[in-house]
Amino acid sequence: MESSALVYIGLTAVTVILALFVDNRDFVAGRIRGGRAFGEPCGLQRRQAGNLVAETAVYCLLAGVSACRIAVGNDYWVYRDNFKLIAQGRHVSSEIGFNLVVDWMQELFGYDQYLPIFGLFSLVTVFFFVKALHDQGTDYAFSLFLLLTGGYYFNSLNSVRYYLALAVALYAMKYVLRGEYGKFILWIAAGAAFHKSILLVIPVYLAARLLAQAKLKKWHYGAGALLLLSLVFGQNFYREIIFRFYPYYENSAFDNGELSYVNIAKCTAVLVLCLICYQRSLKEDLMNRFYFFLNLAGLVVYCCGSFIPEVSRVGYYMIVSQTFLLPRLLRDIRRGWFCTLCYVGVIGAFAGYFVVLLYKMYDVDVRLLPYLNWIFN
Repeated sequence: MESSALVYIGLTAVTVILALFVDNRDFVAGRIRGGRAFGEPCGLQRRQAGNLVAETAVYCLLAGVSACRIAVGNDYWVYRDNFKLIAQGRHVSSEIGFNLVVDWMQELFGYDQYLPIFGLFSLVTVFFFVKALHDQGTDYAFSLFLLLTGGYYFNSLNSVRYYLALAVALYAMKYVLRGEYGKFILWIAAGAAFHKSILLVIPVYLAARLLAQAKLKKWHYGAGALLLLSLVFGQNFYREIIFRFYPYYENSAFDNGELSYVNIAKCTAVLVLCLICYQRSLKEDLMNRFYFFLNLAGLVVYCCGSFIPEVSRVGYYMIVSQTFLLPRLLRDIRRGWFCTLCYVGVIGAFAGYFVVLLYKMYDVDVRLLPYLNWIFN
């Protein structure tokens, strides 16, 4: 592993240390309920001001590393070529919102000025990630650690459109929790203008919200069983729907039918922890139950959805909720050896995953390392 990997390692360490100065616990409930009118304190308290300073520093560092990159990611030059095609009025497969922004940026900065375009999408993507942590992250530093070591931020340096949509989906979860479904759908529609795969979260998040507030009955389990059977025996039906939206994925390198064993193991471990913490953390907690059902949906997708091209990306829309769920579960465990073991296990697992991720960043189909930027390179 060469020296530029230290940029990612150092960024993770520094931002998590800064995030330790964010004390968000007393404010999340009010934000989820809807701000000042529902319990968030009025005015800017001293603690909130300190939080804002630390969060701004985190945002600047994450956005800076992302916005200043050049030739990072296997899609980087593909995006640059598409920028030129968009400016020429040629057909590209990307969504209309993305195309309009790219066209406008090239009118503003000049033809083939791709650095400002990458910079803009970096600033917006990181904003939604950080804002989601601000609104929903009860343990801000822990959630940021999971977001970074889970690869969501670092992979956003590659697949620009998809990770912008993922960040919007993460941010929009708060509207589902509030029951403000109109706002949720509007945000998802806005995200779909950049990557239409985000439309999947409308039925998934709404179903998770309904299940979270319901007392489960036999017919719920029956419906779940039917869904599982449909994924096993109705694969051709689902593939026809998928390829209407993404015809170029059929029989492509992405249509390989592989299982994501790492994500299956991750979802299974979280499910076990949820069952252990059921009485204290899940039984009466709407937020935790919502995140739990999203994790369960992710497990189903990874176990039964290998026929879906780029299945990991589909599952990410669901399991990214682990960044909020895991800190909330661990917080509620009684202090003692078992609590320590759980913390060590979660932190160790994600740190180990991050190390593996760093090594994989050199692969030709990833190429997030070596890190280069237009300031020094």
